[in-house]
Amino acid sequence: MVDEDLELERELGQATIVYDDPEEDTVRKTVPNEHIAYFQDHWMLKVEEDEDGNDVVRRIPSRRVHYVERSVEEFEEEIKTIRNQVQSVADNLRSKLFGGDGGEGGDSRPIEVEVEESENDF
Repeated sequence: MVDEDLELERELGQATIVYDDPEEDTVRKTVPNEHIAYFQDHWMLKVEEDEDGNDVVRRIPSRRVHYVERSVEEFEEEIKTIRNQVQSVADNLRSKLFGGDGGEGGDSRPIEVEVEESENDF
């Protein structure tokens, strides 16, 4: 079982985050890649599990992070994952703003906005 855990960790890689902590100055922490994520302008880092088996997560504002280094099998796969996440967010936003599912077959006409010119325009 331990060998399987080590093999899984090697496949997913590791991440090192360096950030400013108000109590500890600069902190450097290395964790498995699946224990760190970026969401809503914060890095989320699994720091431990509580006695009930729940994950304890620290949210670190991006302005306090110096850098994050990740080891990945292939950089192209990492970029493809990021691209897919951005596309998903864009699709959700498009759906919320304009309605519909944002997929093909829907009404994909451009939105036209009329702008009136006033005498004060240059």
